[in-house]
Parts: sequence; structure tokens; C-alpha cells
Amino acid sequence: MAFLKRNKKVSEEPRILPKHIGIIMDGNGRWAKKRKLPRSAGHNAGGKVFRTITRYCSDIGIKYLTVYAFSTENWKRPKEEVDALMKLFKDYLEEALTDFKEDSIVVRFIGDKTPFSDDLKALMIENEEGSKDRNGMVLNIAMNYGSRDEIVRAVKNISERVKNGEYDIDSIDEDLISDNLYTAGQPDPDLIIRPSGEYRISNFLLWQSAYTEFVIMNKLWPDFKKEDLDEAINIFNKRNRRFGGV
Repeated sequence: MAFLKRNKKVSEEPRILPKHIGIIMDGNGRWAKKRKLPRSAGHNAGGKVFRTITRYCSDIGIKYLTVYAFSTENWKRPKEEVDALMKLFKDYLEEALTDFKEDSIVVRFIGDKTPFSDDLKALMIENEEGSKDRNGMVLNIAMNYGSRDEIVRAVKNISERVKNGEYDIDSIDEDLISDNLYTAGQPDPDLIIRPSGEYRISNFLLWQSAYTEFVIMNKLWPDFKKEDLDEAINIFNKRNRRFGGV
């Protein structure tokens, strides 16, 4: 594998691959601003990096990848930028119907689909249905996603089922809450990577990241390379994960 060839020191030692990686794809706008380009150019550049890094994660054996594409707060951005993002998403979703087919990647969307246009929603469903029987990496694309919103949704779902007599109060535990999140049935992320140098979680996988290792990288997302993912995994391998123990 390219990862092992590039870093002999790591290859000589047992290496632990994260089962689940989360990436906050941050810095597209600043990347464009530095180059005196419209913000949409940064989003286009970031989209290309997304494809490259997704395939690389699949190639090296990552089982789950969750990327933060569009948050519940991103609707506050200027209409011109939001419209450009929606067009970018539509173009990507049309390509994605065949894009990851050879890689056997399972495509899932986490977040509230309700505000999106009918054609976008139809493309999301078509991508999910068309890839659900594949046996490769699971790719979660977080669109109109906010972790607080996700937790509120889970609480409402559980409350409704308690009201209907399906659960009693004593049956509510961590597992039940996890089972009502968008990532139900998936392992929590072992590693979350945030390019751009920002030290914020930005409402991303709050419940799921209770014991996640975070790696902040001082590089804007459109400049992110396979080597940067390798470096983040190297850092992850040096962490002592005690999960509250000694």
C-alpha cells in the first residue's frame, strides 16, 4: 500500500487503522479568497479533493468515512454561495451514481433531507438505493446535518415510542440513543480530522465523538493530500486511547 511505502518507520511497527474516520472539510472559502477567486471556486476544488480522499480511504481499508459537507447552519451563508453549493451537490450526485461503483463504496446521506429540492432528494435516494448492496467502505455524506438537531430528533423519536408504549423510561440508555441517530449500527469515529487549523467541533458528531481522537491540521481542505491523511493516521497511532481507564 502507498501508505506503508511512504513511511517505513510506521510500517516496521504494528499499525492500527481507524475503523471510522470523520472529516470536517473546512477552508474552501479561505482557499478561494487567498487566490482572489469566488468562493464557489474553492468549493469546486474541495469537491475534487473529496473524491480523491474518499477513494484513498477505501483503498487503504477504512471501513467507514463520514464527511461534513453542509451543516444546518450553512443556510445562513449568502444566497449566491448556497445556490452554487446546491448546483455542485447536484452535479456530484449525478456523477456519484457511477463514480464509486468500481470501488464498491456504499453511499449514505445523514442529515435532514427535507429542505433540499425535489431533484436533489431524488438523487440522494437513487444513490443510496443503487449502492446499498455493495460490500465496500460506507461513505456517510453529512448534508443539512447538525449534531444537536440529530440528538433532538432522536429524543423526539424515543419520546414518541415511550408515549405509544413501545419503551418504558428505564429502557432508555446510551445504546437506545445511539440506535436513534443517523449513524445507527455504525461504530463511533475513532479519528476526526479538521483541516484549516480551526479548533472547533462545529456541531459535528457530538454524541458519537465522546472518545474520538481529534487531529487539527493547518492546511485548507482544497490543499489536503493523501499524505496528510497518512500523517493524521500516524498521529492517531501514537495516541494512548484509555477510554476513561488507566
